Amino acid sequence: MSLTPLQHTWLKRFRWISLIEGISTLILFGIAMPLKYMFDYPLAVTYVGSAHGALFIIYILTVFPTAHKLKWTFSRTFFALIASILPFGPFIFDRNLKKSQHVDL
Repeated sequence: MSLTPLQHTWLKRFRWISLIEGISTLILFGIAMPLKYMFDYPLAVTYVGSAHGALFIIYILTVFPTAHKLKWTFSRTFFALIASILPFGPFIFDRNLKKSQHVDL
């Protein structure tokens, strides 16, 4: 599938947001939560959790215009939304998206 420059821009933007949101999830679960529960340092979850929450909202709000611009099917859009709530979901969705779009970004 050949992408127009506008579609390429939307895809690239979505992939960056997805990557950052996925990393924030891993930091929250892998670093901040252990700091809170194992070392009694709850501020880590407060700060990282707030940042992750904002990134999660940005991700969700980016899915819909990206799906529209790239003419995603309902199922692809649905899986993009589901990917946002799974710890490694954004990375798996990105790999699948990269294969299906036949683009190297």
